[in-house]
Amino acid sequence: MNRSIFTGLLFLFFLFVVVERSFAQGMHFSQFYNAPLLLNPANTALMPEKDYRVGVNYRNQWATVPVPYNTTSVFGDFQAMRTKLLTNWLGYGFALWNDKAGLGSLALSRYEGYLAYHVMLGESYMISAGVSLASVQRSVNFDKFSFDNQWDGFTFNGNLPTGEQGYEMKTHFMDLGTGVNLAYFPNENTYLKVGLGLAHLTKPKETFYNQTNQLGIRPTVNVDLLMKLSPWVILNPSVYYTNQKDASELIAGTIFQVDISSAQSDNMQLILGAFHRLGESVIGSVGIDIEGWRITTSYDFTMSSISPAIQGHGGTEVSLIYTGYYNALSRERRSYNCPRF
Repeated sequence: MNRSIFTGLLFLFFLFVVVERSFAQGMHFSQFYNAPLLLNPANTALMPEKDYRVGVNYRNQWATVPVPYNTTSVFGDFQAMRTKLLTNWLGYGFALWNDKAGLGSLALSRYEGYLAYHVMLGESYMISAGVSLASVQRSVNFDKFSFDNQWDGFTFNGNLPTGEQGYEMKTHFMDLGTGVNLAYFPNENTYLKVGLGLAHLTKPKETFYNQTNQLGIRPTVNVDLLMKLSPWVILNPSVYYTNQKDASELIAGTIFQVDISSAQSDNMQLILGAFHRLGESVIGSVGIDIEGWRITTSYDFTMSSISPAIQGHGGTEVSLIYTGYYNALSRERRSYNCPRF
């Protein structure tokens, strides 16, 4: 078996074990730029040089609360059906989510598949379109809650009936998403991508009480720009916005990627980033990219009114991504301009 493919499969097995043992609150990452499939199904296998990508994202948020929020995901995407001119190709991928939060063990298990197609429009443009389909299960343990009916005048007595009726411990639904990207790359020093993703297209019902609660359609907009400022520095500003019903999130900032390769270590870059989540936190990140491996850590410095309650603690996040080739011939190809060292 090709060594790079074996490495990727071994890494995927390790990540699957990690996610099965993890607890998480939901799909919410400060490092949105390291969670491409979460942003938009059209990002599936949208890679200028590599053939495949596998990764894991982990977030620990508000560690001082009684039950901290944690989020873990595992994903992988792969290229297929490249044309002879390397201008069009198919992308397919998957993502696994396993979430659990709160005293009632509110849990989410999400298994999602992705499909996208990428087409070059002339020498400087590319359009991508993608879809995703997920199987989602929600569960909760009502036995771990205390209800007003269980107050005996002195304490909450767990042996007393809760008075709750008509609920389910588990609920399941299918979820559909889609998205498009438009990329512009006039030269080897500039790359601009604008993307729009739409989640919960069918407005699936999510309820433990057999009610009509529906998930609202969640649009996501992402603008990503790469500029090669010098032979040693690439600037990567980006903006991420999403909203669902009355909730919204806006994150903007930039990453500096600095070439620190030496005679002993080829193709090594230092990653430095600074972002701001509007009305909530400032996010600092640092990482390293070496020979296909990219590890990034970040921390959310909470600035909102919740800061005193959580004693100033924000969110810690780690992402690990590996990109590779199917074979030696893939290393020599390049389909379109994109800043690189």
